[in-house]
Amino acid sequence: MELVPKLKVFIMAEEKVVFSVGEGKDIEISTGKLAKLANGSVLVRQGDTILMVAACSGSPRPGTDFFPLQVDYREKFSAAGKIPGGFFKREGRPTEKEILTCRVTDRPLRPLFPKGYFDEVQVQALVLSADGENDPDMLCMIGASAALALSDMPFGGPIGALRVGYVDGKFIANPTHSEMANSSLELIYAGLADKVIMIEGEADECSEELLEQAMRFANEVVKTQITAQLELQAKAGKAKIVPTLHLVPENITAGLEKFCAGKIEDICKIPGKNDRQDALKALLAEAAVAIKEELGEELDAKIDFELEMRKAGDALLEKTIRTMILVDQYRQDGRGIEDLRPLTAEAGVLPIVHGSGLFSRGETQALVIATLGGDRAAQEFDSITSPASEKRFYLHYNFPNYSVGETGRIMGPGRREIGHGNLAERSVAKIIPKDYPYAIRCVSEVMSSNGSTSMASVCGAILALMDCGVPIKAPVAGISCGLVTGDDKELLLTDIIGAEDHFGDMDFKVCGTRAGITGFQLDLKLPGISIDLLCKGMERNLISRMKILDVMEECMPAPRSEMNPNAPRIEIVQINPEKIGALIGPGGKNIRAITEETGADINIAENGDVKILANSKEVLDAARDRVMGCTAEAEIGKIYRGKVITVKDFGAFVEILPGQEGLLHISELADYRVKAVSDICKEGDLVSVKVLDIDNSGKMRLSRKAALEDMDD
Repeated sequence: MELVPKLKVFIMAEEKVVFSVGEGKDIEISTGKLAKLANGSVLVRQGDTILMVAACSGSPRPGTDFFPLQVDYREKFSAAGKIPGGFFKREGRPTEKEILTCRVTDRPLRPLFPKGYFDEVQVQALVLSADGENDPDMLCMIGASAALALSDMPFGGPIGALRVGYVDGKFIANPTHSEMANSSLELIYAGLADKVIMIEGEADECSEELLEQAMRFANEVVKTQITAQLELQAKAGKAKIVPTLHLVPENITAGLEKFCAGKIEDICKIPGKNDRQDALKALLAEAAVAIKEELGEELDAKIDFELEMRKAGDALLEKTIRTMILVDQYRQDGRGIEDLRPLTAEAGVLPIVHGSGLFSRGETQALVIATLGGDRAAQEFDSITSPASEKRFYLHYNFPNYSVGETGRIMGPGRREIGHGNLAERSVAKIIPKDYPYAIRCVSEVMSSNGSTSMASVCGAILALMDCGVPIKAPVAGISCGLVTGDDKELLLTDIIGAEDHFGDMDFKVCGTRAGITGFQLDLKLPGISIDLLCKGMERNLISRMKILDVMEECMPAPRSEMNPNAPRIEIVQINPEKIGALIGPGGKNIRAITEETGADINIAENGDVKILANSKEVLDAARDRVMGCTAEAEIGKIYRGKVITVKDFGAFVEILPGQEGLLHISELADYRVKAVSDICKEGDLVSVKVLDIDNSGKMRLSRKAALEDMDD
């Protein structure tokens, strides 16, 4: 009798596809080996970098009125053969790189799910092997697309995704870290065939034409990636489910449109953001009472009426605003389609701080504070995928509740804050001199928000840096272009406000100087647009950027010629590398004494560069003199004021420089015969001596007699 039933094992054959993204750069996508219980899972490999991506779905949570897609990307130190530092030998919260990879993966996937699909979807990516040259972040985007395409979820992909570099006049797909080190452009591109969904990146003041060429290059690679994923989907993909779409009941939609007809249009024309919102809330509250009373028993008892009214109100507002823009070319704040909001720029608005800038565009306002520091102020980080280990310029972005006139949970920066801060940081970093000796931190405090706070942060940061006296290469400004489509029409909007971002189809941010682009980011709600249309948006942004730079340069034409008096001073002095030990002293005695007694911060490089950071010129001068005193070399014929270290019968040993002492023979003590050395000096006395000679071994002969003669002359 068989007591234990036999376990049925289901074995799914491993399937894979291989495609090329460039010379010697093959990417392999395979499925069927790991994470078999997920809705879809793949392994993606380029070189010896391997990433596992799994996609799962669950039922919608009660009360959900949005698509809850969550992307989570993690880099484990074990993938690079390392153990995490610190006390806890386990990876902690996501790093900035991991958060940015999550965001860049999420954005091109989200528009490809059907409207009203509220099932919870999670995409998790885990780096299993990191070769240090091939970055896994692009593999995460490809893997997420492939896993969703293989799953039974209603995903409208697959998509292609890659990083584009530009080296020696040639575009490179998925460049290695070594290649990126010489690249003047970083474009992260995701899209369908001949349609772009998302771009993000930075450049060394590249032209709009070069960025367009990079996108067209990326588009051809994307087509190859999509073909390969479709081939894998045909081999191992699951049948797609017919999704349950959570759409607003037609009777509620019709009732709301009837009640609000002729009223909501007037509300949308109220200029102030808060006034508009208050009027809209009041109208929707009245509509809810009237519709509930009118429909009565027609209402489905199973639905959440308040939730459906909220969804219907949002949909009606979206429809109204889009129609006003697309048909009447009317914007809520009364501007024309290509008009900027009123601009103001101020610098030096705060005392004490090293630099400050206040930039406003309409109701959007960012106050940015710049702070300078020494080497120790650089931001250090551990990474298994990036050769860099520190940043000398970084920008932190804060978006408090009061900036939108609301209350809410007060907590640390979320993924949105990290992403917006990174875009502003990358755009501004391009104009910081690479040899600038300071570490720089900019903090953007968003005072009020009605669209494009990240672009206001860029402008505010430039004003703050110039107020500091940082010799930036050129001012940078940022602006966003929007898009509304419908009825075979496409209308670009310059400088979108919050409602136009929320209800529109695109948020295309571009930052740059007068010479070219330094940073860019595209968010799209549509399942792709043509590159031609996006390039028209770039042209619109270029025109607006020049107008913003005019206002900024009127406020501050150039960086201050002298550093802000509150900023620390840095000076680099060169010493003989052989004297580093003398400067440090036994057990760090000398360098510790200098820093404690002067208050300066001192860093010593192996090549003999000594960087001194001080809060005032007086402290800087004192520290420099101490450093030079410790490392100076004795010169024959020069007079020094030295300290008697040891007294012997035949003379005394005198330290004339830190760690450098010579013999003061009894015959050189005075111009007469001295019976005992102690008659002239004793240990601890300070005496003036002249260096008579230094032999090849460094031994010095000193003379008090010669020093006195020279001093009398």
